[in-house]
Amino acid sequence: MSELTLPAPLQALADQIRAAHADRQPLRITGGGTKAFLDEGTGAVPLSTTGWAGIVSHEPTELVITARAGTPLAELEGALAEVGQCLPFEPPHFGPGATVGGMVAAGLAGPARATVGGVRDYVLGVQLLNGQAELLTFGGQVMKNVAGYDISRAMAGSRGRLGLIAEVSLKVLPVAPAEATLVFRLGQHDALEQLHRWGGQPLPLNACCWVRDTTTPDAPEWLFVRLRGAVAAVEAACERMLRELPGGQRMDNAQAGADWAACRDQTLPFFQAPAPDLGLWRLSVPQTAPVLDLPFPQLVEWQGAQRWLWAPVSEADRIRAAAAAVQGHASLFRVPATGDGGVARFDAESATIRTISQRLRAAFDPAGIFAPGMKA
Repeated sequence: MSELTLPAPLQALADQIRAAHADRQPLRITGGGTKAFLDEGTGAVPLSTTGWAGIVSHEPTELVITARAGTPLAELEGALAEVGQCLPFEPPHFGPGATVGGMVAAGLAGPARATVGGVRDYVLGVQLLNGQAELLTFGGQVMKNVAGYDISRAMAGSRGRLGLIAEVSLKVLPVAPAEATLVFRLGQHDALEQLHRWGGQPLPLNACCWVRDTTTPDAPEWLFVRLRGAVAAVEAACERMLRELPGGQRMDNAQAGADWAACRDQTLPFFQAPAPDLGLWRLSVPQTAPVLDLPFPQLVEWQGAQRWLWAPVSEADRIRAAAAAVQGHASLFRVPATGDGGVARFDAESATIRTISQRLRAAFDPAGIFAPGMKA
């Protein structure tokens, strides 16, 4: 254990980890509980970060903010908004209790991911309590600091398997001066083709979403495209895109903003389970992948790179084969109300990735007390 004197809330967390390590007692790191549906551990004792909260520092001119793990995500975003800044990757909240530590550990990004990058691209440094209750520091609080940068990035999406994120420093960006959302009535094939064409042009594309309102074959299919950037660039792009694809409309920004937030937090009608035996599958594929031959309701984001669909777990092999056929992979993001049926939530790791993961976990958590029972 580090000889540093830790603040009482952090010391309490370290003491709980140390006791768990001695007893080989599994721990499940929790924050606001908004991403509990991702948890696969069983029989683990909760280790809550909510008592270790607060923004440690914010340097607007340096575009850096540092916060403790239990800090409410809404509090951090509010502080940034006061000075015209934001987390450009739009982390999902999935509820009012979302925390900064949970954001990093989950590694999830919102609609703008394809154009601005993901969580790991904005992590500058972390403080971590490992499986032996040692406080470790990686990275720094400035963009030019690269010491330990890879380890800092590895915490994004680690889902608590390497240790408890105590503190994190994040790169932030100014809010774009202008924003506009255009909507077009297009089938999925035509929408993907159009996005690929626009992607090759100098347009301030920021996010997109293709969805069909219902599962009926003749239901309307819509493509939403969000533009962000300089005022002149956004206005010129709107004029050009509406001219190239007649029939499109520009949405009111207030309405569009609410819709994009609902897309980010999966509160759009699409994300309500159509039936209790259906799970929400997340397919990560190349942007250029064609329409997949899968007869299930779908929503497409990230210019084609992220595709959501509702399907029973009995279709796991078919779904994963379709994703693999285009060099992608699939995960069971939300388990059906009826259970997972023993289906692994994630594709099996490659031998190389598995070796790296095992070495990292052995180094950070040799007793294996964090995130027990996780399936490949």
